[in-house]
Amino acid sequence: MEKGWYVYILASRKWWVLYTWVTSNIEQRILQHKQWIFDWFTKKYCVHKLVWFQEFPTIIEAIQYEKVIKWWKREKKILLIEENNEEWNDLSSNRR
Repeated sequence: MEKGWYVYILASRKWWVLYTWVTSNIEQRILQHKQWIFDWFTKKYCVHKLVWFQEFPTIIEAIQYEKVIKWWKREKKILLIEENNEEWNDLSSNRR
């Protein structure tokens, strides 16, 4: 079985901070964010709401797209999110 790679965007409700990263296990990674396992940016700004993600077949493709998104202005990231998640729902509650 091939392993997929995910680029994801998290948002905070309080400051509407956006955080983009890559992972091979999105369920585990989002759970770690929600449990404040990581003592860095996401914990500091309460960023744990999964608002966008996309799967890629290789780590190379995922990292390339992650870098592209990180260079985008906030407005373009918002358009990407709202393309499929207009109400900014927490998509992690739909993943099982």
